Amino acid sequence: MTEKRKPLVYLAGPEVFLPDAREIGRRKKALCKRYGFEGLFPFDNQVEPGPGMDRVIYRANIAMMEEADCGILNLTPFRGPSADVGSAFELGFLSGLGKPTFGYTNEHRDFLARSLDGLQATRDQRTGEWRDTLDMLVEDYGNADNLMIDSCFAEQGRALIRINTSRPEVFRDLRGFELCLADARKFFGKIKNEVRNASIG
Repeated sequence: MTEKRKPLVYLAGPEVFLPDAREIGRRKKALCKRYGFEGLFPFDNQVEPGPGMDRVIYRANIAMMEEADCGILNLTPFRGPSADVGSAFELGFLSGLGKPTFGYTNEHRDFLARSLDGLQATRDQRTGEWRDTLDMLVEDYGNADNLMIDSCFAEQGRALIRINTSRPEVFRDLRGFELCLADARKFFGKIKNEVRNASIG
């Protein structure tokens, strides 16, 4: 990232599946601008419908993440107790590139509570562990999501932000997104100050 441009933020989340996805993207990018960033939303890519469209979208999103300075990920549970798998992949990809990531979820309950919803699980009286009908362990670490997701943020010194949102707004509520932007602004402000102090010294 150069001093002359705003930091680029890759914007991931299941809102890309909403009928008004482009409007949500527009709102997110406007908030990015307000906080001193430039947002990169997957729908910014111009992809023509046709055979192999999925691979074209994949490559375009990979290119965006490689260009970005950081990522903000909406990890609200999607079609199950855990985050959208595409967004989880993007979190891992950005982290693998060594780029800072910031995340939020519009579900405040622990991963265990959500996993037990509708799941025929029993508690092992000897170990205290929860197990499903296939005798598979049901994860219980008090996390917002799978341990690999929460730990990814914890290792960077931050938490996955949890927001309590009503169901109709669960994929449109941007309060958590703004909190991530505020954290990102502090992070990049600290980096800028460290660079300035190092050049002075």
